[in-house]
Amino acid sequence: MQTKVQSKLGIMRELSVLAMVVIIYFIVCLIQPRFFSYNAFINILLYLPFLLIISLGEMIQVINKNIDISVGAILAFSAYIVGLIYKQDKTFPLILAFLIAISFGAILGLFNGLIVTRFKLPSVIVTLGTMNLFRGMIFILGGKQIDNSLIPKSLIRLSQPKASIIGIPYTVLIAIAVTVMVAVFLKRTRIGREIYATGSNVEAAKLRGINVNGIKLLGFIIAGGLSGLAGMIFMSRIGYLDPGAAGRGLEFTAVAAVVIGGTSMNGGVGTTLGTVFGCLLLGVINNAISITGISPFWQEAFYGLIIIVAVILDKFIGNRFSKIRGV
Repeated sequence: MQTKVQSKLGIMRELSVLAMVVIIYFIVCLIQPRFFSYNAFINILLYLPFLLIISLGEMIQVINKNIDISVGAILAFSAYIVGLIYKQDKTFPLILAFLIAISFGAILGLFNGLIVTRFKLPSVIVTLGTMNLFRGMIFILGGKQIDNSLIPKSLIRLSQPKASIIGIPYTVLIAIAVTVMVAVFLKRTRIGREIYATGSNVEAAKLRGINVNGIKLLGFIIAGGLSGLAGMIFMSRIGYLDPGAAGRGLEFTAVAAVVIGGTSMNGGVGTTLGTVFGCLLLGVINNAISITGISPFWQEAFYGLIIIVAVILDKFIGNRFSKIRGV
């Protein structure tokens, strides 16, 4: 009974977010007809890949009852390491560059996880500190911009629709593939189910024999690795890398996308599809603000308001569910 009620509430939340996407899209189209065009659609698609990938990592963290504030800094650090490699050798294999970025992201995530699990510290405080640590490390390594001339064309082409044989940028296809893998991992594997169990009730998870610290540590590693991958997608989309600005504020956008999509800040509840819809909503809003000429400060204010409303809604749903469960 509990599972059915939760499932219905989750579906209703996802459908409401999708409805908001459609409503906002058509309202903006009426205000600015240019929004209803192929180029506008592609701009929305190109905004999604790095945000979606980094949000999927944040979603796993929130389901696991953690919040990772360092994902934007990990994105920047991983991309900068690859940028330094390309600064020395532009012919460096692209696949190896992706693997290096993912590996560095996973290592930084492991560092976060070890501090949180070994010292039993709040993840939001730890990652707030490591966010500044990782960004500081970028400037210790030099911190200079990686110019467009140093980025290989093969990487930039991944974000160009015309370079794709089906007209959809390869970065979008990569994001779709990652989304499917995360969904299968969470729903179809034992470890995925243990992540939900740990986030839902730590003490009950321990009684079931789940290695709670190991599950939490894995969550940080996955979030870090996905942030490293997002760094490559980000560099492909922008075409250069400003290490001081790259990924800055993206951690809060990712949290907004996650909570909009119905992932509970209390842990144990969340879906990949909900996160996709949350990212899609923010992508539509981002491009709508740009095309209508509204000040970008409204975007930041709107994201903050969304997080507050989503948390209040989550609390309300949680209370209603508790009453149903008590019956």
